[in-house]
Amino acid sequence: LMSMKLLIIDTETTGLSPADSTVIELGAVLFDVELRSVICQVSFLLPTLTNEAEFVNRIQPALTMKAPDLTSPMAASFWAMVAEADYAVAHNSAFDRQWFGGSGCLPSMPLQWICSMDDIQWPLNSKRGRSSVMSLCVDYGVPVWQAHRALTDCIYLAEVMKREPQLEQLIENALLPRHVYVSNLGYEQRQHCKEAGFTWNNLVPKMWAKKMTEHEAAALDFSVSIAE
Repeated sequence: LMSMKLLIIDTETTGLSPADSTVIELGAVLFDVELRSVICQVSFLLPTLTNEAEFVNRIQPALTMKAPDLTSPMAASFWAMVAEADYAVAHNSAFDRQWFGGSGCLPSMPLQWICSMDDIQWPLNSKRGRSSVMSLCVDYGVPVWQAHRALTDCIYLAEVMKREPQLEQLIENALLPRHVYVSNLGYEQRQHCKEAGFTWNNLVPKMWAKKMTEHEAAALDFSVSIAE
């Protein structure tokens, strides 16, 4: 773990699903865990004629049309960083990983993913339930200057990692096997589920569920079952 390199990834997209949307920006930071430092970083736009999420990411389609495509040297530098990394990290990795391979618009990637939202238990996280990158920045004293562009979100996560003394242990724990657990609490106690980081109708239809290690499940103050 000591010489581990993490590839922190963030995507900006025109929508929520590869079925009807595309990636318009890809950002990545190659981060050395032992030295708590950034080795290199890259960010580039990808061409699109329309961007239905422009009100969120402020990326104009006209600007993307000036950008290179996936065959460019810029894109090649991203894949060179993939080759150097041990793991890929993203905040809400389920969203970002869906764009690689399969029905996604990006080539498949061989790295195992770590979700910095669900797999890493940040000691300074003050938010009950699932943390956002912005709330972690506040908790770890990281200045925030711009939101919703791919590279800045990667840099924020790298800055949080720099400030976390137990990072190696957190990554080790993040790599432990996880199961999807569903809450056995009644509907009226849904706030309790939310504060424990469970999500409704996401991992399991019409259930409060969360991916956890056996140890994390045992530490909860309410009963859960492994999802079938």
